[in-house]
Amino acid sequence: MTSASVLSSLAGMLASGGIEVVDCSGVLGPETPLLKLPPDFAKDTPPIKIHRISEYDKDGPFWAWNWLELGEHSGTHFDAPHHWITGKDYADGYTDTLDVQRLVAPVNVLDFSKECAANPDFLLTIQHVQDWEAKNGPINAGEWVVLRSDWDKRAHDEALFLNANETGPHTPGPTAEVIEYLLAKGIVGWGSQCIGTDAGQAGGMNPPFPAHNLLHKNNCFGLASLANLDKLPAKGAILIAAPLKIKQGTGSPIRALALVPKG
Repeated sequence: MTSASVLSSLAGMLASGGIEVVDCSGVLGPETPLLKLPPDFAKDTPPIKIHRISEYDKDGPFWAWNWLELGEHSGTHFDAPHHWITGKDYADGYTDTLDVQRLVAPVNVLDFSKECAANPDFLLTIQHVQDWEAKNGPINAGEWVVLRSDWDKRAHDEALFLNANETGPHTPGPTAEVIEYLLAKGIVGWGSQCIGTDAGQAGGMNPPFPAHNLLHKNNCFGLASLANLDKLPAKGAILIAAPLKIKQGTGSPIRALALVPKG
């Protein structure tokens, strides 16, 4: 089968509904949960603001449009390698210089939602991943890997979504060993349904914040605040996760879309 015939078949399946397009993004607006950092440690991303320019009125009689205030890492978003100090030296590590060929790839959906519901500090281990691979097949080079925690069900309430107390946030994520294991396989990137790619308590890991540290050290990508992963199969879907082409951007809100075969 030629590449042209593959594309023709894909177009036909999309048109007929044989392939479903699943929206893996949350709504981006003033109520969108945002990361909260200790004020003595670092600055936070400012709240999202949507300002109206006009809506069929004296400021624009025939059209409606807005202007926005938001951080690159707001809502469902993409982390480029330059986001973290370990990835700062990659010339192709910005949103305007990265290789777009890598943004569209098969996605492995690791469903540990039950474990995350039972324990918000759930940590994904190599054994978890290997057991998943034994059941679903190997994770291959050039693929996305995402953790299904169903944490997006909390996104309507920022406090519930961040799940923080005096000891910090309590959200699931990967161990450093898992990220190293996946990087050795040649993955494109790692994604989470939580506010960031790391577990809430990842600051105390070695290295601290291993998903950020190790992914970007290896010129790989991160996805955060993903939604609707419960609508994806463990394997067989294609994930499209493209950031805005911001000049020297460290990341971007995205409309993450998955192509899922039906039937």
